[in-house]
Amino acid sequence: MDQSLLFEMPEESPGPAAVREGGRPRLRVAERDQVIIRSLSLNQMLPWDSEVRAVWDFVRQCNLSKLLAQIQAVEGCAGRDATDPRILLALWLFATLKGVGSARELARLCDRHLEYQWLCGEVTVNYHTLADFRVQQGAVLNDLLTEQVAALIHAGAVQLERVAQDGVRVRAGAGKSSFRRAATLEKCLVEAKQHVEELQREVVEDPGQASRREQAARQRAARERVEQVTAAIQACAEVQAAKEQRGGDSLKNAARASTTDPEARVMKMANGGFNPAYNVQFSTATQTQVIAAVEVVNQGTDAGQMTPLVEQIEQRTGIRPAEVLVDGGFATLKDIQQVNDPERGHRVYAPVKDEEKQRAKGQDPFAPRPKESPELTEWRTRMGTDEAKRIYRQRASTAECVNALARQRGLHQFLVRGLQKVRAVATLFALAHNLRRWATLHATGSLHVAGG
Repeated sequence: MDQSLLFEMPEESPGPAAVREGGRPRLRVAERDQVIIRSLSLNQMLPWDSEVRAVWDFVRQCNLSKLLAQIQAVEGCAGRDATDPRILLALWLFATLKGVGSARELARLCDRHLEYQWLCGEVTVNYHTLADFRVQQGAVLNDLLTEQVAALIHAGAVQLERVAQDGVRVRAGAGKSSFRRAATLEKCLVEAKQHVEELQREVVEDPGQASRREQAARQRAARERVEQVTAAIQACAEVQAAKEQRGGDSLKNAARASTTDPEARVMKMANGGFNPAYNVQFSTATQTQVIAAVEVVNQGTDAGQMTPLVEQIEQRTGIRPAEVLVDGGFATLKDIQQVNDPERGHRVYAPVKDEEKQRAKGQDPFAPRPKESPELTEWRTRMGTDEAKRIYRQRASTAECVNALARQRGLHQFLVRGLQKVRAVATLFALAHNLRRWATLHATGSLHVAGG
């Protein structure tokens, strides 16, 4: 040891390059068994710019007095507390924006995802409660859409001078194999009634064979089967009547109806195939892309759907749109005759049928027709002007954009069955779409009233 040193020095260590070649890497590894106590509330954990906060702000402004009036658990009476309807509405609106359409999946997200947990606020929800709320409160959702559009009009964010309408066919929950001819449906009805009688006979002969709850469930399922098949027989008769009215090639194939969703109809889809589907109609303000009206029908064409939505907008807002933009599927002469009224300032912008074919024959597609009504003549001649063509181009950028956004949010197939339930889901999509438009307009300063 060198006497000049107080302590013995360690041996000279290798250089950094040599250590990196043969050394063992130092890593920060995941430790998932460590218990950590975090003194944070849900409000503190959720980012302040999360979209879910905008959803809750909107729901807090909604008038849900009709839902509150249905609750039987009141102060001073026995019973379990009811779930706040604002929570259920907010959950479905946020789930719709995120493309979640299953009640079971939404219930799982409420257990695992922070944003859904924040909406719940430690209130437990199950998929039955969520599913029932969505399909049983269609009238309330429709009223909320009316209030939402009225609030946006009052805030100066929406003007209904010009609207664009378009339909989008959405796959139904019924499968192709559930569609059967009238003769087969009659056999199914006989079998279903026999099954109900057998269950009733089992209860009389051997009451202890199954529990009362199981017996009740089996009998209820059997009765529902009879009701569904009966409804399918009636629907099959309606389809056959429609075929006979159209005539032609439609009579080549026998009418069919679904035993699981009698109100669904087989329609030609955007991909060229045929599937059980519903036709969802949206009418949208061209300036702000706010949905002002929504309807669901079970016919495969858009013919005849222009007038009902124009009237629906007038009923909701007291305003009849001055200009309505529709595509060729709506442009039947009857529809145009009903809506186009230039004397009152109401105009239809729709393409003239077979414009190219008429030009090829040397005919002017925009020239007045003999014995044509003044409303049709005004529409036809106006559509030949450059101004009308410029206005009509707004239809695609408005109505089809809204349909594309609905597809992005999961509007590919309905998981519920029946027109009433499907209409409630479509209204929920309209509410969610307008909510995001409300947030965007609020952020850009387009709302002139505080709170929008």
